[in-house]
Amino acid sequence: MTKFTNTALFFLGSLSSVGAFSAVPKTGQRTVITRDIKTPDPVPFEGQQAALDLMQTGRMYRYNIGKGEESVVSQTEIDVAAYTGHKYCVALNSCGSALMLLLKTSGLQPGGEVISNAFTFGAVPSAIEHAGGKAVYVESNYDHVMDVADLEKKLAAHPNCKHVLVSHMRGKVADMDGIKAACDKFGAVLLEDCAHSLGVRWRGKHTGHMGIACAISSQSYKMINSGEGGFFLTDDPLMAAKCAVYAGAYEGLSSKHVTVPGPEVFGNLPNELPNYSLRMSNLAAAVIKPQIKTLEERIKKYNARYTKLTENLEERIGKYISIPQNTPGVTTPVHDSLQFNLSPDISDEQVQQFLDECAAHGLPVELFGHKSNARNFVNWGFAPAEEPLPMTAKMLSRACDVRMPLMWDDSDFDDMADVICESLLSVIEE
Repeated sequence: MTKFTNTALFFLGSLSSVGAFSAVPKTGQRTVITRDIKTPDPVPFEGQQAALDLMQTGRMYRYNIGKGEESVVSQTEIDVAAYTGHKYCVALNSCGSALMLLLKTSGLQPGGEVISNAFTFGAVPSAIEHAGGKAVYVESNYDHVMDVADLEKKLAAHPNCKHVLVSHMRGKVADMDGIKAACDKFGAVLLEDCAHSLGVRWRGKHTGHMGIACAISSQSYKMINSGEGGFFLTDDPLMAAKCAVYAGAYEGLSSKHVTVPGPEVFGNLPNELPNYSLRMSNLAAAVIKPQIKTLEERIKKYNARYTKLTENLEERIGKYISIPQNTPGVTTPVHDSLQFNLSPDISDEQVQQFLDECAAHGLPVELFGHKSNARNFVNWGFAPAEEPLPMTAKMLSRACDVRMPLMWDDSDFDDMADVICESLLSVIEE
């Protein structure tokens, strides 16, 4: 669990003592950010041109081609599978669709229980509901990852639960060795939501290999951007074949895929499974494909900025916040956004004042535990928690989230640190 900087519980002294740093900089004026925090990564020119060329042909449907390898969707599936190290890949219209199909293709029965993080995005319990399952939630800790001890408790308390869907929320990976051991002990299938963890490696391998299948995202705020989109990845041939059929490979269209098994695995599946029409279009794939080859370059840039930003924050307000730590076993992190936990000694009123101060100075800071946040489990009325989740609730009440747009300049992140520090100190100094 995260240790708060400089004190066992942040600070044992008075909140009124702020040390060498002040809410008001030497210039006498507070820092203000004028750039848009929601600026997504742009599509490379190569992708823009490919999309225009494709629209001129009108062939945006992935199967409206000759051989399978001629489809840009197939070409993108090849590139994604090569990057993550998976044998099979099916491109879909969203990561939510991929999550739902992880469950459908791994044998989830109607009403079957699925254990997942209590801290994740609402799309995860939505996918469980979409697949006909019933969500059971596991506590998340101050490092924003699944608590393994609580996972074991929930598996023991729900002996009929045969699916665990672990979400690597904001790219933060839990103790996957412990999670896999717990799943094996109780005979549960392990699946991974890698929507936020493209590029993250666990013990040298890309995330998504501890489970039998995983899903990644190409929604605009992820590492690859097609507006909406997702990929189903696995080494299991039957799951891959089922996914392709569910996605829309009816009749003999599986032959127009490249990263799926042969016809002997498909057998009679097109007549046995429904067609949900969840295919990715050629247009989405055209803008994704050139982004894959720039992933490592962008990851390096994100991580360098994150390191500098968090060091700045810890130096100036470290006794009032904690930064979630990477789990031992994460060999390559991807920090494309910032999360930090405010001290539990800061009141709810002060938390809101801090958020208001940041917003007033041009930096929207989200509180995961806000009553309107889709990452707060209390807002999932369609799949409510039936057991108390005190650890997660306490963490969410102080967990803050800030985007780190790639298109910002390095100096903008100095301004980001200034706004966060100045805003928090202004609240504490009152």
